[in-house]
Amino acid sequence: MTNAQSGAEDLALTVVRKVGGLVDTGDRAEPFRLVDPTGCYVPSVAEYFRELQARGQSTATLRSYGMDLLRWFRFCWAIDLVWDHATRAEARDFSRWLQISGKPARSRGNRGTADTGTTPQIQGYSASVRAHSETVLRSFYEFHLETGTGPIMNPFPLDRARRGTRAHAHHNPMEPYRNERSGQYRPRLPNRIPRSIPDGQFNEIFALLPSHRDRALVAFYVSTGARASELLSVTRGGVDPAGQLITVVRKGTRHHQQLPASTDAFVWLRLYQAQMEGLIPTTAPTDWPCPRLVDTGLCGFSEDRVLV
Repeated sequence: MTNAQSGAEDLALTVVRKVGGLVDTGDRAEPFRLVDPTGCYVPSVAEYFRELQARGQSTATLRSYGMDLLRWFRFCWAIDLVWDHATRAEARDFSRWLQISGKPARSRGNRGTADTGTTPQIQGYSASVRAHSETVLRSFYEFHLETGTGPIMNPFPLDRARRGTRAHAHHNPMEPYRNERSGQYRPRLPNRIPRSIPDGQFNEIFALLPSHRDRALVAFYVSTGARASELLSVTRGGVDPAGQLITVVRKGTRHHQQLPASTDAFVWLRLYQAQMEGLIPTTAPTDWPCPRLVDTGLCGFSEDRVLV
């Protein structure tokens, strides 16, 4: 179904219902399953998930890819399109739909709609979400193109300047790498300025922290640059005060990696451990409500409360 077949209808303005879903199965062999509006699983996505697992992708990656695929399949269901009959026209209109009308604004209860009669505003997805979606869908169709189970042409093609060549094919080693577009419908991402606060303001915030635990957390955040989920993976055996190193589990690869930390972070950590000596069992589980840092691991609640 193309624009020519549907007359003047613009598929970018399609109203897409929230049908189907991405089901968390709890099964290690099949962590997530994409189901259609009737509740039946989608075999093409299941095969792609098995391919991602074979490549060593984490469960979080499968969920992230699954949400992008669910968005695409809902669009296909809304326009009566079978996924392996998709052409570049539908891929183009889907990319426009993400930008124009893909994301409805979150409603804050019933206020506004019932009293004033206004409807929720419609806004597009951010450039980073659209770029990730384009990468996932191009990879999905490339997999089925190689295995012979999908269309003979990828509806999400490479950029014209990249077809038949690899990225940075003629790069001069004396010059920095340029950002080259990979997908035809991949948006350009703006250059983000790193977030920062003045040293004086940071010192004021640090002085307001109520406990040694919070000071240790913030000190490790700042000095290691680790992600929140990575810092939560630190255990007692992963701390090396002599070498000023902590061992975290990396988000993508799930590999253990040592990160250098500041001397102050270890000082605040030791003060907190001395303060809590005998109060927290050394055999406490990892989901302890307020565990000792690097004793059994931290919970997300403890970390979130530090910066609230």
